[in-house]
Amino acid sequence: MSWAEVGSRWKAKLSQMDWYLCFGLIFLFLVLIGLSMAAWKLNLILHDADALPIEAVAIKGERTHTSDAEIQAALQDLMQRSFFSADVNQVQEALEALPWVYQASVRREWPAKLRVYLVEQHVVAHWNGDAWLNQLGEVFDAPQKEDIGPLPRLAGPEGQSKLVLTTYRQVSELLKINGFDLEGLSLSPRHAWHGVLASGITLELGREDKMARIQRFINVYPTLIKQDKDVAKVDLRYDTGLAVGWVNAQKRASK
Repeated sequence: MSWAEVGSRWKAKLSQMDWYLCFGLIFLFLVLIGLSMAAWKLNLILHDADALPIEAVAIKGERTHTSDAEIQAALQDLMQRSFFSADVNQVQEALEALPWVYQASVRREWPAKLRVYLVEQHVVAHWNGDAWLNQLGEVFDAPQKEDIGPLPRLAGPEGQSKLVLTTYRQVSELLKINGFDLEGLSLSPRHAWHGVLASGITLELGREDKMARIQRFINVYPTLIKQDKDVAKVDLRYDTGLAVGWVNAQKRASK
Protein backbone atom coordinates (compact mmCIF):
# COMPACT_ATOMS: atom_id res chain seq x y z
CA MET A 1 0.00 0.00 0.00
CA SER A 2 1.37 3.28 -1.03
CA TRP A 3 1.65 6.33 1.16
CA ALA A 4 -0.93 8.08 -0.98
CA GLU A 5 -3.47 5.37 -0.25
CA VAL A 6 -2.74 5.50 3.49
CA GLY A 7 -3.12 9.26 3.49
CA SER A 8 -6.45 9.12 1.66
CA ARG A 9 -7.81 6.55 4.12
CA TRP A 10 -6.86 8.74 7.11
CA LYS A 11 -8.46 11.75 5.49
CA ALA A 12 -11.65 9.77 5.02
CA LYS A 13 -11.69 8.70 8.68
CA LEU A 14 -10.97 12.22 9.93
CA SER A 15 -13.70 13.59 7.72
CA GLN A 16 -16.15 10.99 9.11
CA MET A 17 -15.12 11.78 12.73
CA ASP A 18 -15.62 15.51 12.16
CA TRP A 19 -19.19 14.94 11.02
CA TYR A 20 -19.95 12.79 14.05
CA LEU A 21 -18.44 15.42 16.32
CA CYS A 22 -20.44 18.23 14.70
CA PHE A 23 -23.69 16.33 14.90
CA GLY A 24 -22.99 15.50 18.55
CA LEU A 25 -22.22 19.08 19.48
CA ILE A 26 -25.31 20.34 17.67
CA PHE A 27 -27.49 17.77 19.43
CA LEU A 28 -25.98 18.69 22.82
CA PHE A 29 -26.55 22.37 22.11
CA LEU A 30 -30.19 21.75 21.23
CA VAL A 31 -30.68 19.69 24.40
CA LEU A 32 -29.20 22.48 26.53
CA ILE A 33 -31.45 25.06 24.86
CA GLY A 34 -34.47 22.82 25.46
CA LEU A 35 -33.58 22.37 29.13
CA SER A 36 -33.02 26.09 29.58
CA MET A 37 -36.37 26.91 28.00
CA ALA A 38 -38.10 24.34 30.18
CA ALA A 39 -36.43 25.74 33.31
CA TRP A 40 -37.38 29.29 32.30
CA LYS A 41 -41.03 28.33 31.74
CA LEU A 42 -41.11 26.37 35.01
CA ASN A 43 -39.70 29.37 36.87
CA LEU A 44 -42.40 31.60 35.34
CA ILE A 45 -45.10 29.18 36.44
CA LEU A 46 -43.71 28.82 39.97
CA HIS A 47 -43.65 32.60 40.38
CA ASP A 48 -47.01 33.23 38.75
CA ALA A 49 -49.50 34.08 41.49
CA ASP A 50 -52.37 33.44 39.07
CA ALA A 51 -51.14 29.96 38.17
CA LEU A 52 -50.17 28.85 41.70
CA PRO A 53 -51.86 31.22 44.16
CA ILE A 54 -51.89 30.91 47.93
CA GLU A 55 -55.48 29.88 48.45
CA ALA A 56 -55.63 29.75 52.25
CA VAL A 57 -53.78 30.58 55.43
CA ALA A 58 -54.56 28.34 58.41
CA ILE A 59 -53.97 30.08 61.75
CA LYS A 60 -53.44 27.97 64.87
CA GLY A 61 -52.71 28.95 68.44
CA GLU A 62 -54.69 30.70 71.16
CA ARG A 63 -55.45 34.30 70.27
CA THR A 64 -57.00 36.85 72.58
CA HIS A 65 -55.70 40.20 71.37
CA THR A 66 -54.81 39.58 67.69
CA SER A 67 -57.73 39.73 65.26
CA ASP A 68 -58.13 38.13 61.82
CA ALA A 69 -58.28 41.62 60.31
CA GLU A 70 -54.84 42.49 61.74
CA ILE A 71 -53.37 39.28 60.34
CA GLN A 72 -54.91 39.90 56.91
CA ALA A 73 -53.54 43.46 56.84
CA ALA A 74 -50.06 42.24 57.82
CA LEU A 75 -50.01 39.61 55.05
CA GLN A 76 -51.83 41.58 52.34
CA ASP A 77 -48.79 42.26 50.14
CA LEU A 78 -47.15 38.88 50.73
CA MET A 79 -50.32 37.04 49.71
CA GLN A 80 -50.03 38.50 46.18
CA ARG A 81 -47.16 36.11 45.50
CA SER A 82 -47.33 32.52 44.29
CA PHE A 83 -47.26 29.51 46.61
CA PHE A 84 -43.58 28.82 45.82
CA SER A 85 -42.29 32.38 45.64
CA ALA A 86 -43.78 33.45 48.98
CA ASP A 87 -40.95 33.78 51.50
CA VAL A 88 -42.04 32.07 54.74
CA ASN A 89 -39.41 34.05 56.66
CA GLN A 90 -40.97 37.31 55.51
CA VAL A 91 -44.41 36.01 56.48
CA GLN A 92 -43.06 35.13 59.92
CA GLU A 93 -41.47 38.56 60.35
CA ALA A 94 -44.68 40.31 59.28
CA LEU A 95 -46.69 38.37 61.85
CA GLU A 96 -44.18 38.86 64.66
CA ALA A 97 -44.29 42.60 63.98
CA LEU A 98 -47.91 42.63 65.20
CA PRO A 99 -47.97 44.17 68.68
CA TRP A 100 -49.52 41.28 70.59
CA VAL A 101 -47.69 38.44 68.77
CA TYR A 102 -44.73 36.99 70.65
CA GLN A 103 -43.71 34.29 68.17
CA ALA A 104 -44.89 32.90 64.83
CA SER A 105 -43.94 29.81 62.86
CA VAL A 106 -44.90 29.39 59.18
CA ARG A 107 -44.71 26.44 56.79
CA ARG A 108 -46.04 25.58 53.35
CA GLU A 109 -48.67 22.89 52.99
CA TRP A 110 -49.25 21.43 49.53
CA PRO A 111 -50.93 22.31 47.30
CA ALA A 112 -51.76 25.96 48.11
CA LYS A 113 -51.89 26.63 51.84
CA LEU A 114 -49.72 28.33 54.44
CA ARG A 115 -50.01 26.95 57.95
CA VAL A 116 -49.24 29.44 60.73
CA TYR A 117 -48.91 28.88 64.46
CA LEU A 118 -49.06 32.00 66.64
CA VAL A 119 -48.02 32.51 70.24
CA GLU A 120 -49.30 35.71 71.80
CA GLN A 121 -47.62 37.78 74.46
CA HIS A 122 -48.48 36.57 77.96
CA VAL A 123 -48.79 39.91 79.70
CA VAL A 124 -48.19 39.96 83.45
CA ALA A 125 -47.72 43.64 84.33
CA HIS A 126 -47.80 47.25 83.22
CA TRP A 127 -44.35 48.75 82.71
CA ASN A 128 -43.48 52.43 83.13
CA GLY A 129 -47.04 53.50 82.53
CA ASP A 130 -47.72 52.75 78.88
CA ALA A 131 -45.73 49.59 78.09
CA TRP A 132 -46.18 45.96 79.11
CA LEU A 133 -44.15 43.11 80.56
CA ASN A 134 -44.51 39.48 79.52
CA GLN A 135 -43.89 36.51 81.80
CA LEU A 136 -40.15 36.58 80.95
CA GLY A 137 -39.80 40.19 82.04
CA GLU A 138 -39.45 41.42 78.46
CA VAL A 139 -40.85 44.85 77.61
CA PHE A 140 -43.19 45.22 74.63
CA ASP A 141 -45.42 47.97 73.29
CA ALA A 142 -49.03 47.24 72.39
CA PRO A 143 -52.37 49.06 72.45
CA GLN A 144 -54.43 49.06 75.61
CA LYS A 145 -57.05 46.33 75.82
CA GLU A 146 -60.23 46.59 77.88
CA ASP A 147 -60.46 42.84 78.42
CA ILE A 148 -57.19 42.66 80.34
CA GLY A 149 -57.85 42.35 84.05
CA PRO A 150 -56.07 44.27 86.81
CA LEU A 151 -52.31 43.92 86.60
CA PRO A 152 -49.51 45.15 88.87
CA ARG A 153 -47.85 48.40 87.89
CA LEU A 154 -44.10 48.07 87.72
CA ALA A 155 -41.52 50.69 86.85
CA GLY A 156 -37.79 51.08 86.65
CA PRO A 157 -34.82 52.19 84.55
CA GLU A 158 -34.27 50.82 81.07
CA GLY A 159 -32.83 47.32 81.12
CA GLN A 160 -34.05 46.54 84.65
CA SER A 161 -37.45 45.03 83.79
CA LYS A 162 -36.46 41.43 84.56
CA LEU A 163 -35.00 42.43 87.93
CA VAL A 164 -38.12 44.41 88.86
CA LEU A 165 -40.44 41.57 87.87
CA THR A 166 -38.41 38.99 89.81
CA THR A 167 -38.33 41.24 92.88
CA TYR A 168 -42.06 41.90 92.59
CA ARG A 169 -42.78 38.16 92.60
CA GLN A 170 -40.63 37.62 95.68
CA VAL A 171 -42.05 40.56 97.65
CA SER A 172 -45.62 39.89 96.53
CA GLU A 173 -45.45 36.26 97.63
CA LEU A 174 -44.25 37.20 101.11
CA LEU A 175 -46.94 39.86 101.47
CA LYS A 176 -49.73 37.66 100.08
CA ILE A 177 -49.23 34.83 102.57
CA ASN A 178 -49.65 37.47 105.28
CA GLY A 179 -52.84 38.92 103.81
CA PHE A 180 -51.48 41.87 101.78
CA ASP A 181 -51.73 42.52 98.04
CA LEU A 182 -48.86 44.31 96.34
CA GLU A 183 -50.33 46.56 93.63
CA GLY A 184 -47.15 48.20 92.37
CA LEU A 185 -43.39 48.18 92.71
CA SER A 186 -40.84 50.58 91.28
CA LEU A 187 -37.07 50.88 91.19
CA SER A 188 -35.65 54.41 91.16
CA PRO A 189 -32.60 55.45 89.10
CA ARG A 190 -30.69 55.28 92.39
CA HIS A 191 -31.84 51.68 92.85
CA ALA A 192 -34.20 52.34 95.74
CA TRP A 193 -37.40 50.28 95.95
CA HIS A 194 -40.86 51.72 96.42
CA GLY A 195 -43.98 49.57 96.84
CA VAL A 196 -47.71 50.29 96.88
CA LEU A 197 -50.26 47.98 98.51
CA ALA A 198 -53.79 47.49 97.23
CA SER A 199 -55.00 49.22 100.41
CA GLY A 200 -53.16 52.39 99.33
CA ILE A 201 -50.29 52.13 101.80
CA THR A 202 -46.93 53.01 100.28
CA LEU A 203 -43.76 51.27 101.44
CA GLU A 204 -40.34 52.87 101.18
CA LEU A 205 -37.87 49.96 101.10
CA GLY A 206 -34.59 51.62 100.19
CA ARG A 207 -31.78 49.83 98.38
CA GLU A 208 -30.93 46.89 100.62
CA ASP A 209 -32.55 44.16 102.71
CA LYS A 210 -35.90 44.43 100.95
CA MET A 211 -37.27 41.16 102.27
CA ALA A 212 -36.18 41.82 105.85
CA ARG A 213 -37.83 45.25 105.75
CA ILE A 214 -41.04 43.77 104.34
CA GLN A 215 -41.04 41.29 107.21
CA ARG A 216 -40.56 44.14 109.65
CA PHE A 217 -43.63 45.86 108.21
CA ILE A 218 -45.65 42.65 108.51
CA ASN A 219 -44.61 42.24 112.13
CA VAL A 220 -45.48 45.80 113.14
CA TYR A 221 -48.68 46.19 111.14
CA PRO A 222 -50.98 44.72 113.84
CA THR A 223 -49.77 47.48 116.15
CA LEU A 224 -50.32 50.17 113.52
CA ILE A 225 -53.95 49.25 112.89
CA LYS A 226 -54.73 49.58 116.59
CA GLN A 227 -54.13 53.31 116.27
CA ASP A 228 -57.14 55.51 115.62
CA LYS A 229 -55.62 56.56 112.30
CA ASP A 230 -55.25 55.23 108.78
CA VAL A 231 -51.74 54.43 107.60
CA ALA A 232 -50.69 56.25 104.43
CA LYS A 233 -46.98 55.53 104.27
CA VAL A 234 -44.41 53.38 106.04
CA ASP A 235 -40.74 54.28 105.66
CA LEU A 236 -38.62 51.20 106.30
CA ARG A 237 -35.26 52.65 105.25
CA TYR A 238 -33.81 52.28 108.72
CA ASP A 239 -31.56 49.65 110.20
CA THR A 240 -34.05 49.29 113.03
CA GLY A 241 -37.55 50.67 113.38
CA LEU A 242 -39.64 52.59 110.87
CA ALA A 243 -41.42 55.88 110.28
CA VAL A 244 -45.18 56.07 109.73
CA GLY A 245 -47.13 58.66 107.79
CA TRP A 246 -50.83 58.88 108.68
CA VAL A 247 -53.63 59.76 106.27
CA ASN A 248 -54.90 62.74 108.33
CA ALA A 249 -51.39 64.12 108.77
CA GLN A 250 -50.76 63.94 105.02
CA LYS A 251 -54.01 65.77 104.30
CA ARG A 252 -53.07 68.57 106.67
CA ALA A 253 -49.63 68.78 105.08
CA SER A 254 -51.14 69.02 101.61
CA LYS A 255 -53.44 71.85 102.77
